Amino acid sequence: MTKMSSACRAEVIRMSDAPIGVFDSGVGGLSVLREIRSLLPSEELLYVADSGAAPYGDRSEAFIRDRVGAIADFLVGMGAKMLVVACNTATAVAVELLRSRLAVPVVAMEPAVKPAVTLSRSGIIGVLATSRTLASERFARLAELFGDGVEIILQPCPGFVEQVERGDTDSAETYSLVKQHVSPLIEKGADTLVLGCTHYPFLLDVIKEVAGPGVTVLDASLPVARQVQRRLQQEGLLSRRQSPGTERFWTSGEPNLVEPVISKLWGKKVRVEALPAPYAVPRDVKAS
Repeated sequence: MTKMSSACRAEVIRMSDAPIGVFDSGVGGLSVLREIRSLLPSEELLYVADSGAAPYGDRSEAFIRDRVGAIADFLVGMGAKMLVVACNTATAVAVELLRSRLAVPVVAMEPAVKPAVTLSRSGIIGVLATSRTLASERFARLAELFGDGVEIILQPCPGFVEQVERGDTDSAETYSLVKQHVSPLIEKGADTLVLGCTHYPFLLDVIKEVAGPGVTVLDASLPVARQVQRRLQQEGLLSRRQSPGTERFWTSGEPNLVEPVISKLWGKKVRVEALPAPYAVPRDVKAS
C-alpha cells in the first residue's frame, strides 16, 4: 500500500474541517439539516434558502438549473467539502448536472418509495410532492423500479410549500389545506404516505392527524443524513473536531422576513444573511 505523503495528510485534515453545504428552494431543507446536525454534531454547516425563488415546483427546468448552479457555486466558493441538495424538485431537475461539474461529493433527495412498498399492507401508497417532482423522469424511474405489484397514487400539494415558507405549520388554514390533499388518498385505501418534498415534514403532525393512526408516513430526511455520514466516512472527510459545530444561514429572499421563520423551524434564534448579489434572484423574477 502506498503511504500518504505529509502534504496529502495535511490536505485531508484541512478538508475534513471544511463545512457541509446544504440548500433548498426555501426553508424546507431545514428538515434535512436538523437530521445532519443530530448525526454529525461536530460538523460545520452552511445553509442556503432560495426563498426569493420559491417554490421551485412552479418554475421552469431551465430556471431551476440556473438557480441550483448559482447556489452550488456560492457554497463551493465558501469552501464546502460536500453539497446536499435538500430539495426533491432540484434533485429531479438538476442533480446530474451538478455531479458532472463539481469536484465535491453531492448527496441528493429521493422520495421513500422503496421502503413504502415494503411497509404497505394494502398495496396502495400515496406520494405527496410538488407537481414538478411527480412529473420528472427521475421519479418515473423510481416508481417503475420499486412500484411493481402496488398502486402508487401521485398527489400534488399546491400551497404546502407556501404555508411552511410563512412558518404557518399548524393553523386552521393549514389543517384545511392538508385535509384537502391527504383525505382523498386515505379514502382510496392508502395506508402509507411518502413525503416527497423537504418542506412537508414540518407539516407532519397535521398530516398524521388527518391521515389517522393506521397510516404510516415516511420522510427521507434521516436516510439522506445517514448517506451524508457514509459518504464523508468513505472520502475521509468526517470532521476531526471535538467541539460542537456551528450553522450559518443565507437567503435569496428578504432576511428580515426569512429569519424569524428559520428561527422558528430550527428551534432557536439564528441570524440569516442575504445571499451575495452575484447569486441573488433577479428582481423581475422575484416579483413574478
